[in-house]
Amino acid sequence: MASQDIRTSSLKKPITITEYLFARLKQCGVSSVHGLPGDYNLVALDYLEKAGLKWVGNCNELNAGYAADGYARIKGLSALVTTFGVGELSAINAIAGAYSEYVPIVHIVGTPATSAQKDGLLLHHTLGNGNYDVFIDMFRPVSCAVANLKDPNTAADEIDHVIRECYIQSRPVYIGLPCDIVEDMIEGERLAQPIDLSYPANPEEQEDYVVDVVLKYLHAAKNPVILVDGCAIRHRAQKETHDLVVKSGLPTFVAPLGKGCVDETLPNYGGVYAGDGSNEGVRDRVESSDLVISIGAIKSDFNTAGFTFRQSQLKTIDFHSNYIQVRYSQYPGVRMNGVLRKVVDKMGKLNVEAGPRPTNRTSSQENTQVITQKYFWPRLGQWLRENDIVLTETGTANFGIWETRFPAKVQLISQVLWGSIGYATGSAQGAALAAKELDEEKGEKHRTILLTGDGSFQLTAQEVSTMIRRKLKPIIFLIQNDGYTIERMIHGMKAEYNDVQTWNYKDLVPAFGAKEGEYKTYTVKTREELDELMADDNFNAAPYLQFVEMYMPKEDAPEALKLTASAAERRNAKVQA
Repeated sequence: MASQDIRTSSLKKPITITEYLFARLKQCGVSSVHGLPGDYNLVALDYLEKAGLKWVGNCNELNAGYAADGYARIKGLSALVTTFGVGELSAINAIAGAYSEYVPIVHIVGTPATSAQKDGLLLHHTLGNGNYDVFIDMFRPVSCAVANLKDPNTAADEIDHVIRECYIQSRPVYIGLPCDIVEDMIEGERLAQPIDLSYPANPEEQEDYVVDVVLKYLHAAKNPVILVDGCAIRHRAQKETHDLVVKSGLPTFVAPLGKGCVDETLPNYGGVYAGDGSNEGVRDRVESSDLVISIGAIKSDFNTAGFTFRQSQLKTIDFHSNYIQVRYSQYPGVRMNGVLRKVVDKMGKLNVEAGPRPTNRTSSQENTQVITQKYFWPRLGQWLRENDIVLTETGTANFGIWETRFPAKVQLISQVLWGSIGYATGSAQGAALAAKELDEEKGEKHRTILLTGDGSFQLTAQEVSTMIRRKLKPIIFLIQNDGYTIERMIHGMKAEYNDVQTWNYKDLVPAFGAKEGEYKTYTVKTREELDELMADDNFNAAPYLQFVEMYMPKEDAPEALKLTASAAERRNAKVQA
């Protein structure tokens, strides 16, 4: 830390509540704080620098929430600061998405003075009815813990509790920080003891029993498979999952939300399973198995291609963050991490059939120069590198990426469950910032690659200016396909409501203030132009922000999206009938 940072040697003297809060965030790995200033949080923001934290400063609170989401997915925890009422409500969509998808964000809201709240004064940013709890009550359903800091005597305990819950449950928390207690003094000595962020140990007897039951069925199976889903990532079970995949050698597949959790260069990796959205070989292998080891399942509509998963519970063992289910027997309070570790350690040799070996996907051999969805997504896999961070937007990108084979150590960020269009651009800012910090801390090299559609981009385009301001270097592929293609697939192929105004998208980069020599833009309309760009060493090195406007046909979509949309249409038809 810099000389002005809070040091352990100075912790024996009192510090402000805000210093304590920010010091705890710093200890938990947060280096930058997203958000917007507002009169109820301004004094608190003065303490960021002293705590060794950097202020990002976003264009609006919704974008800031998306950015905090992307940052947390890369660094493990993030922080968002907004102001009371108008600011926090602008961010609630992003917070709800983070809650839905298990993303740990510490949301700090600067609120009016405690005396004003007690007296019910008619202040700005209120509903004018004297109710100062209405907004915090709105956040309770989308926060795993809430603290309204009004008493200096309990503030440190409350802060430690909500930050721990944020990390352990991997969901957002809410901290109300009244502007008149920002500088109230509390003891700083407890900062010498970091917050315990370790998961509670499973009851040993229960854990050992579950391990024995799992191994019993695993050794009895003749053609089991492993299916990895999103909660394996969100609840930090990647290491145990990887070890299980490698040691067992079992055919391994991922659901869309689990893509990026498994090393796709392993010989037993088989691809993405999403029911009818899968290719035929993957679907047949998973659905014909006599045992599915399901890790972190999230069986939402988009994640299962319209609920077309075909898995019998009688042939499934489910691993979750707070319970294990073996066939129809459920074991509550037993976390998957410890069970998976012991299963790996005690597994021994399995008597199973050989699994499928992955084949390199080849680009479409269509006799055309048009960049189709069928061509692009496998081609993208040939271009990606180890350590890339890939973000896909709700729409064609979220479904197309299923057909992209990843090199090792590629991380995917997508919002398959919540599906708020515009998410990926804001999230890319947070992810790119987190990647930059990791590169500086560990000497690594990450590229941040955003794949978004023109319609979605229009919702959060301003966040490109934050990327420029913070000297981030993402590669942005904007799919110019003339509107909301995902909506067209679901309903209204020719409907005007699925159209958008065409922008000069790449011209926004200099319009947002990028200086000559600090960025580069490209227009790509043919496969030849795309291939030439992907072969360009300077482009691949990502030396600055790069913006690629890539044209695709208006009515073209990945096959998985077509199948999912068709399933949704059938469900809607049944409801209407």
